[in-house]
Amino acid sequence: MIQLYNVIFYQPIFNLLVWLYNVIPGHDIGVAVLILTIILKVVLYPLSKKALRSQKAMQQIQPKLKEIQEKYKDNKQAQTKAVMEFYSREKVSPFSSCLPLLIQFPFLIALYQALMNGLKSAKMEMLYPFVSNPGQINVMTMGFLDLSKPNIVLAILAGLAQFWQGKMLAMTQPPKAAGAGAKDESMTAVMNKQMLYFMPAITVFIGWSLPSGLTLYWLITTLLTVAQQWWFFRQDKKPVVEIIKK
Repeated sequence: MIQLYNVIFYQPIFNLLVWLYNVIPGHDIGVAVLILTIILKVVLYPLSKKALRSQKAMQQIQPKLKEIQEKYKDNKQAQTKAVMEFYSREKVSPFSSCLPLLIQFPFLIALYQALMNGLKSAKMEMLYPFVSNPGQINVMTMGFLDLSKPNIVLAILAGLAQFWQGKMLAMTQPPKAAGAGAKDESMTAVMNKQMLYFMPAITVFIGWSLPSGLTLYWLITTLLTVAQQWWFFRQDKKPVVEIIKK
C-alpha cells in the first residue's frame, strides 16, 4: 500500500518539485514551491469547485431543513426520514462537500513529504532517471528567507489568510431567521464564530513550529483558495441546487 502511494502520489510530486528547482533561473526553492502549489491547485480545481458548490447548496437549503426539523422535533425517527427524503428530492448530500476534500488529502500529504525531503536534500533516490539530482538544495529564497527554519512572519500571514477564507465563507451563509429553532441556530452561529478564530490561531501555532517552506506552501494554498472562492461566488449566479440537479 505504501509503495502504491509513493508511485501514484509522492514520487510524481517530489520529482516535479526537484525538476522545477533545477530549471528555474537562480534555482530558487521558494519559487519552485510557489509554482508547484499553483500546478497542484489547478489539477485539483474540479474537486474544489464541486466541494464549493455542494457547500453553497447545503447553505441554501438550511431554512427548509430547519422547518422540517422543527416540524418533527418530537419524533426523531420521522424527522430523520423526512430529512433523508428532502435530501433525496433536492439531490443534495450532506457529505457531498467532504468527499472532494478527502480525495485531495493524499495529494496534500505527498506535497508535505516532498517539501520535507526537498528542503532537507534527502532521499534523492526517488528521482526519475530524467530528473537531475541537484545534490545540495539551497534552502534560501529571495536571498534572505531560510525555508528550512520556522518563520513567525509567514506563520502570521498564513493565519490571516485562513481568517480571510473563513470570513468569506461566513458571508455567503443566508441570514438566520428568528423564531422557532433560533436557539439552535444561535448555538451554531457561536460554534462557527469560534472556528473562524480557532483555525487561524491553530495555523499560526503550527506554522510557527514547521519549516517555513511548508508555511509558505500553506499561505499560497490559502490565498489561491480565497481567490477561487471569490471567483466562484462571483460567477455562479444561479442557485447551486439547480446546477447540481442538471
